[in-house]
Amino acid sequence: MIKISILTDNYPGRNCCAEHGLSYFIEHKGTRLLFDTGQSDLFLKNAAIMGIDISDIDMIVLSHGHFDHGDGLAYLPGGKLLCHPGCFIKRYRNGDHSYLGLQCSYEEIAEKFNLVTTDKPYKISDTIVFLGEIPRITDFESQQTPFSLEEGTPDFVPDDSAIAILTEQGLFVITGCGHAGIVNTLEQAKKVTNEDRIYGVMGGFHLKKSDRQTKETIQYLLNHKITHVIPSHCTAFPALVQFSKKFDIRLPKTGDLFSF
Repeated sequence: MIKISILTDNYPGRNCCAEHGLSYFIEHKGTRLLFDTGQSDLFLKNAAIMGIDISDIDMIVLSHGHFDHGDGLAYLPGGKLLCHPGCFIKRYRNGDHSYLGLQCSYEEIAEKFNLVTTDKPYKISDTIVFLGEIPRITDFESQQTPFSLEEGTPDFVPDDSAIAILTEQGLFVITGCGHAGIVNTLEQAKKVTNEDRIYGVMGGFHLKKSDRQTKETIQYLLNHKITHVIPSHCTAFPALVQFSKKFDIRLPKTGDLFSF
């Protein structure tokens, strides 16, 4: 069984507060992971409310180097941290040039954590794999970006990754924001694991409109007959409406527990 506790997401639930960010506590076959940390210490406060001991984890996985997924690292005492090496670059929004990268530098993180950086797939356990850098193979995903690097060049968030969990029903893939594209991410998961069946996908889909990317993504998920489709965090309302027409979606809220 996979258990995913929502420590931070955009919407509040039960007795837990919310912020723009994502943090999941994931349990599968004895492995306990903290997947992203949100942008503050809110994930720790919500974990305490939910009765979850964050000190008892095997690894922290950072999906990519944006503040709303990794600035909560500043509130952890340490531990084993896995991420893409590109997570620590300085990055900005195109509109107002506001900073949206991590507040902690590589040096600060490396001093505090047992840091493992890789752009290659990384086996976390017998059933869980970090997907590494995700190739951009579709012609409808990651074609434009609202972000730029310090020198002004486009930032397509190459460090964006995800984890795949192998189950008897197929792959269950968990994303942070899905900047690489959900279809690209799922194709990488299939390639890395040699498993074509996809049981579920959950997390940020980074779909904002009822446009070609959203429609192509939905069709791909339908073609693969995916049982659990759970968009959250950075998936905007127009895209969610389209997903609701094809899937029995449930919008995650902080404090929720999902079991599969």
